[in-house]
Amino acid sequence: MEVTAEKNEAIGKLIFASIYPHYLNRLEKNGRTKEELHQVIEWLTGFDETKLHSLIDEKVDFRTFFQQANMHPNAHMIKGVVCGYRIEDIDDEFELYRQCRQMEKLIDELARGRKMEKILREA
Repeated sequence: MEVTAEKNEAIGKLIFASIYPHYLNRLEKNGRTKEELHQVIEWLTGFDETKLHSLIDEKVDFRTFFQQANMHPNAHMIKGVVCGYRIEDIDDEFELYRQCRQMEKLIDELARGRKMEKILREA
């Protein structure tokens, strides 16, 4: 599948606080914890729990969420397919879309029981 400017814009307008409960629910159904979700998000974005809750309370959209993020230098190591999109093939012009898919890939790996050491990619 190919990312378009419209898809990139649409995902940028989504409110992070409206999607966050779905991430958490999926993980808890699979025996994972809120703490593990926060660990993955902090690794990717640099947001500690206080900042994460602040962004949720402010109801920021994904564009703002990722603009404020300090993306992990190893985020480029997140590869694979999420929702039909191969992360490493998403063009640089759609960086926001790629960042959202990277986060979803980490959450997907967590839900599938992958070990945290593998999820948090190290060089």
